[in-house]
Amino acid sequence: MQKKFISNLILLVILNLIVKPISIFGIDATVQNRVGAADYGLYFSLLNLTFLFNIILDLGINNFTTKNIAQYPHIVKRYIGKLLSFRLVLFVVYTFITLILAAFLDHSERAFNILYLLIFNQFLVVLIAYFRSHFAGLLMFKTDAFISVLDRFLLIFICGYLLFFSTSDFSIETFVWTQTIAYFITFLITLSWLFLKIGIPKISFHWIFSIAIIKKSLPFALLVLLMMIYTRSDTVLLERLHPNGNFEAGIYAQGFRLLDAFFIFGMLFATLLFPLFSRQLKDKESIFPLLKMSSNLLIGGAIFISMFCVFNASFIVNSIYIHNTELSIPSFNWLMLTFIWMCFSLIFGTLLTANGSLKMLNQMSFVAILLNLTLNSFLIPSLGAEGAAITAFSTQLFVAIVQLISVFKIFKISIHFKQVVKYLFFILSLLGLFILTSDNLSETSKIIIQLFTGVILLFLFKLIDLKGLISLLREKTN
Repeated sequence: MQKKFISNLILLVILNLIVKPISIFGIDATVQNRVGAADYGLYFSLLNLTFLFNIILDLGINNFTTKNIAQYPHIVKRYIGKLLSFRLVLFVVYTFITLILAAFLDHSERAFNILYLLIFNQFLVVLIAYFRSHFAGLLMFKTDAFISVLDRFLLIFICGYLLFFSTSDFSIETFVWTQTIAYFITFLITLSWLFLKIGIPKISFHWIFSIAIIKKSLPFALLVLLMMIYTRSDTVLLERLHPNGNFEAGIYAQGFRLLDAFFIFGMLFATLLFPLFSRQLKDKESIFPLLKMSSNLLIGGAIFISMFCVFNASFIVNSIYIHNTELSIPSFNWLMLTFIWMCFSLIFGTLLTANGSLKMLNQMSFVAILLNLTLNSFLIPSLGAEGAAITAFSTQLFVAIVQLISVFKIFKISIHFKQVVKYLFFILSLLGLFILTSDNLSETSKIIIQLFTGVILLFLFKLIDLKGLISLLREKTN
């Protein structure tokens, strides 16, 4: 399992390193620079509004499918036709609830026109993710990896042409339309690819089957719904609670964009780990070697990346954006530190989900929502984007602590003093590095030295186990 994890992780990282940074910084950031903070803030708030209840489109079916196909591959064709028809019903329910919420928030006619497209985009995204869950469940990680970047690849070409070569005006509505086209093409290709693999299923709708799936998937669905509320409500609340809401949401988006980029790479771990943990737990294999390797890679890397970004915040923000850069730095710093706690959740939350510890995760998520809403209601009116970022940091810290304690308790893992000391000295070494290189160096020299030395420290502290990686890759090639 470890060598399968490492080899496919390398492919995923390479593909995502090629495509997604271009999409996020070459396209998304350029769009925000072109249309301005207020218009982009409106789009960003509406986008997060569509995230809040998009679990209705899924009801946990994707995670349920990945886990069960990983454990019982022969069931793949039995359910897909019935579930596709069921998803159309879910789409109608999701659309109704989202539009009702938008009406309650008293959005403008322009906002609703954007929202209609974003709702349809969410439907396409969830369908693509559902098809990908079959590839992941069948451990076809290479196929899943290529599909994972296809929509972004198409967006780069379509939107890139309109931004850099077309003479027509570019609006936030144009950006949303290009996303729709990219998602729709990806949907058609993914659907065709899956049907070539498993054959064309018979599309039919069965109430009894649908209700049975809902009952089995409901714990997954509730977990995702609660997680969406405490992770995606920040910009919706910003837009509503602050006097200059659209602008503050745009400022928050400038800090959030890099966090989102890093989180995408972190999600690659979770995408691979969930079916692998699920199969190991079913076969009663030890999860500790895979847990240790993935934890060191992701959490160690997250600490380095977050600290690097905080110490170089001004340079990074000014390199990406044109407007309101100094206003973005406070929220940017809090969000970069939040990435560390999010990575804890990507490892330990994934293991708990694969273990079926959903009751505990749902209880934890409900408390996280209360914490998030309480802090946002106090901090956003006075601090705006920075207040929302502080809330995100605090909420994710709480979630990480609860999940870490739960994993140690459920799997009877003892705390190793050497491991704690290793991480402590790693952090102190990074602090020393960033402080010593903060003055008397050009920006280019400083960044090169920090990046090079930081990677060396990851190897020295064995957070990247080079010997173990080489051994696994040799096994793969033999």
